[in-house]
Amino acid sequence: MGKYSKEDIIRLVKEEDIQFIRMQFTDIFGQMKNVAITASQVERAVNNQIMLDGSSIEGFVRIEESDQYLWPDLDTFAILPWRPQYGKVARLICDVHNPDGSPFVGDPRGVLKQVVQRAERMGYTFNVGPELEFFLFQTDDDGNPTTKTADQAGYFDLGPLDHGESTRREICLCLEDMGFEIEASHHEVAAGQHEIDFKYADALAAADNIMTFKLAVKTLAQKNGLHATFMPKPVYGEAGSGMHVNMSLFKNGENVFFDDSDPRKLSALAYQFIAGLLAHVQGFCAVTNPLVNSYKRLVPGYEAPCYLAWSTGNRSALVRIPTPRGQSTRVELRSPDPSCNPYLALAACLAAGLDGIEKGLTPPGEISENLNVMPAAALKAQGIAKLPGTLEAAIHALEADSVITDALGPHVTAQYITGKLREWEEYRTQVSQWELKKYLVTY
Repeated sequence: MGKYSKEDIIRLVKEEDIQFIRMQFTDIFGQMKNVAITASQVERAVNNQIMLDGSSIEGFVRIEESDQYLWPDLDTFAILPWRPQYGKVARLICDVHNPDGSPFVGDPRGVLKQVVQRAERMGYTFNVGPELEFFLFQTDDDGNPTTKTADQAGYFDLGPLDHGESTRREICLCLEDMGFEIEASHHEVAAGQHEIDFKYADALAAADNIMTFKLAVKTLAQKNGLHATFMPKPVYGEAGSGMHVNMSLFKNGENVFFDDSDPRKLSALAYQFIAGLLAHVQGFCAVTNPLVNSYKRLVPGYEAPCYLAWSTGNRSALVRIPTPRGQSTRVELRSPDPSCNPYLALAACLAAGLDGIEKGLTPPGEISENLNVMPAAALKAQGIAKLPGTLEAAIHALEADSVITDALGPHVTAQYITGKLREWEEYRTQVSQWELKKYLVTY
């Protein structure tokens, strides 16, 4: 994304004949919201004068303190390439502020900024390369999504088997128009499942990119008569969709996870960061895997990892160290899924890693065997724990992890837990088709 001044944006809106500007922000549960303004309001927009009623956004503020202001991050200015060329639409990603100018504590982007600033005080830049998987499904005659796919392709297959290929290509071209560097795009394991990976960026830009990416995928799928979903496990018996997060810390332009003298070419800091992730992954699971459905993906036997282990090559481990070294040395966390709020998820991952560094934690030994087929007794003997099995268990693990709740702050923690417990209660009291099929006749 470019570097823009207020004057640049006012000029571009005129020159490019932009009619509407979407002032985008994200709620606590990762839903993108926006206040759309006309081009005539651009000066007010760049001077932080666009208001928002915070009481109508879930998890924001109470009705009696509802006025808030959107402060756009000028560097996120972009024209949305899928909108018409006449009457163009641009967007600005915003931070939410209180009327007195202070940052609003319930703004997820602000939460990530705070943890990033903590890393900066320690001398580090936190870089993130996300890999998002999603499904493209057909819609029915009324335009409602189904879980049907006309697609017989498998991992890395090419068309004509893969009917989503043209949509995937269009998504990549649109994102490149917006300044993304797309590193890979391919068909995934399940029918109708796709993955697009984009180049790493600093954490804030990476989280902004994830939100933009989700919007682009959903919008362009819809335009082509398909439904895109980032739901972690839409189809029983098929691989779910993950959001692998590749992380590295840089200091003075150098990757501090790399150390040529170590047998694995990893620095002491890298090991401490891994140890921090493993120490807190149960605590932040409710953030990186936020839906009831997320825990249908985190089961043994599929691509998703469930056991707390790390390895240099083993894809069944929760934390994997991909092969490249030098400036490309990175730690890949394989548990998150793309339904998460990326600002909160990256804040939690960074807080966990920094805790590992500050406390000088040591990770357990590397596990090279396939954890999915390891007997329970062997897992127990090696002290290998599991991720929470349900959203409810994950929420209780979050409540018990002060490193993660401190990073999120008391407002976000309280609102997030309240909302997620409500979701769990709603699910817990439903009667499903499975129950009717299983019990209605027998009992």
